[in-house]
Order: sequence, then structure tokens, then C-alpha cells
Amino acid sequence: MALQLPPLALYIHIPWCIQKCPYCDFNSHAVKQGIPEQEYIAHLLADLEQDLPLVTGRSLSSIFIGGGTPSVFSAAGISQILTGVKQRLNCDANMEVTMEANPGTVEAERFAGYVQAGVTRFSIGVQSFQTAQLKALGRIHDSSEAIRAAQLAQNLPLDSFNLDLMHGLPQQDVSGALADLQQAIDLAPPHLSWYQLTIEPNTAFASRPPVLPPDDTLWDIQQQGLALLQQHGYQQYEISAYSKPGHQCKHNLNYWRYGDYLGIGCGAHGKITLPSRNAILRTVKIKHPKGYMDISRGYMDSREQVEADDRPFEFFMNRFRLLEPCPVADFTAYTGLPLSTVASAIRDAEQKGLLSVNATHWQVTEKGARYLNDLLTLFI
Repeated sequence: MALQLPPLALYIHIPWCIQKCPYCDFNSHAVKQGIPEQEYIAHLLADLEQDLPLVTGRSLSSIFIGGGTPSVFSAAGISQILTGVKQRLNCDANMEVTMEANPGTVEAERFAGYVQAGVTRFSIGVQSFQTAQLKALGRIHDSSEAIRAAQLAQNLPLDSFNLDLMHGLPQQDVSGALADLQQAIDLAPPHLSWYQLTIEPNTAFASRPPVLPPDDTLWDIQQQGLALLQQHGYQQYEISAYSKPGHQCKHNLNYWRYGDYLGIGCGAHGKITLPSRNAILRTVKIKHPKGYMDISRGYMDSREQVEADDRPFEFFMNRFRLLEPCPVADFTAYTGLPLSTVASAIRDAEQKGLLSVNATHWQVTEKGARYLNDLLTLFI
């Protein structure tokens, strides 16, 4: 069956941070001898040039500038990047442009410049408002800087902004987690990413694990925090994403709906649908800045097709993170496979109470969201 084109997004990776946080497993590198901003921008745009044949004639619905810490770049640098993108690709009139930013004083003072450059949405990495927790997490800002950054975002002509907040922090109790969450709510962000700290391999926390709250405490934090968010008008639309009505992150929605995205920059991942070849491509760029900016080689580290046998699991692994109903028609449209491919697994999921099913939509149940891994295993 013919593949259809989903919406297209662009992810731009800026890999530098002032210092590496002990919990972080993202492709980020602490600044040691200054940031080669202009050199890297030139490589980003050259990287995009090489990918353009994959998306001929298509328009961007969103851009996400992530890292690392993109706010280590100047406003002029961000403007160069966005101008270069718009010169090379068609862009939707209401395109969302999200930029991750740290709430340190230097970065916060640049916020207005980033908006002038074309940023329409900030995602501010607060993580906690408690001094001891920020220190334990290796963050370089304090609580007052986090509050100030959110207030600056509130007063800028943005479409939206997000606060990133963690819970389940070292030795955190329920009251501490809820106090953090209430402080974030008081700053009135249209969007909140509220998620549990997990210890990832190859991080400083993995080699020197902190003492994390027991499972019973984590459960109480999650349940009471969800009630608090609902009380203040935040709707959960993804496992760790909450928003006021109309302020869901367009870029993330496209990702979880199995949309397409180009990925440029160090270690950036992409997913592109090619209907003429009945192919879905996964791309990964060279990870380390030194290798990425080596002009003797290309930017692509790997490029491979998603085999038909792998498409059902990949589709549902993304789609079932969202709490909204999944249109049945999207499966065939975006995987190119007939519904008979997954009919048996869908029946099993429904019988086990993990999915509710009707003629047009699949809906993950409360049980299915709680046991998401069990649900996804049915599609392997």
C-alpha cells in the first residue's frame, strides 16, 4: 500500500553546554576553549543542503533547536541559522520555532534577541527550584534565576513557553516535589514538561548513583502531582507533557504522531518518508563536534531503511505515548502496511484491557498507559 507524506519538522542540534550535568545522556559537550559558533553554523547549513534532496517540495511545520544548551549561542547566531533554513526550505505560515534555553542570567538576558531572531517558543530547563537539588543535579543556575527566566518569557511576544521540571530527585519527599511543581505552576507557563529522574547508562550518576526516593514515594508524587496539574487547568497529552488548552508542543506532537523530521547537527537523528521508493529512512549525523566539522568527510554517520517488519512496533512506540486517540487510518498511511498486519495484536491488546477500539480510532486505556511496555511488546 502507498505511503503518504506526514508533516515535516526540522531538529537542529547545538552540542555545547557550560558544564555536563551528571544525569544527562544527551549528546552534549562541556565548553573548554570557547565555542566555534560561526564555523558550526556554516556546517549546520551545509548539512541541511545535503539533506534537501530528501524533502524536495515539502514545507516545514516546526523547528526545534535542542542540545546541549542552544542558549550558549548568540541571538545573532540563532538568527543566522533560522534565516539560512528559511532560505532553503518552504515554511508554514504558523511554523512553531522552539529553542531550549538555560535560565542562567547571561542566557536570560538574550531572550528578547532570540525572539527577534524568529523563536516563537522557549523550553526552559529549570529542573528544580530548590538550591540543594540544583546543586545535586549539577545545574549552574539558582532558583531566583529560574524564576526570572520564566518571568521574562511570560512578558515576551511568544506563542508559548515550557518549563522543564524533574521529580523523584535525590532524597526528595512528596512535599518537596509538590513544592517544586507548585512554584512552576505559579509562574503560569502554558506548557510543563514534568518527568521523573532516571539513571541512564554512561552518565556520572550511573557510576556514582545518588539515593533516589523509594517506589511508594515516586507513586505518591506522580498521583498527587497529576491532581495538582489538573486542578490548575493543565491537560496531560503525553507521558510527561502537560499544557493549557491550545499550547501542546507542535514539534513533539509531530514526532509522536510518526511525522517526518530532518535532523542536522552533531548526532542529530532524522526520519524521512519516501513514497516513490516505498521507504522510510532513519538518518544519524556524526556525533562528535570535531568529526562533524571535519571537512574531509560528510555529515552522515548512518542512513538505513526501516524494514516493513519493524514499522508496526516503531509506529506504535511513538503513537501510544500520546493520550489522544490514534486514527486507525494513520497506521496504513504512514507505514504503508495493511491493517491485517496488526489485527491480531490489536485484538490481544483490547482483550487485555490495554486498548479500547472502535471503527475509526484506537485509544490507550489507563491500564495501557501504566503498562505501556506490555502493550508495545504485542507489536514486535
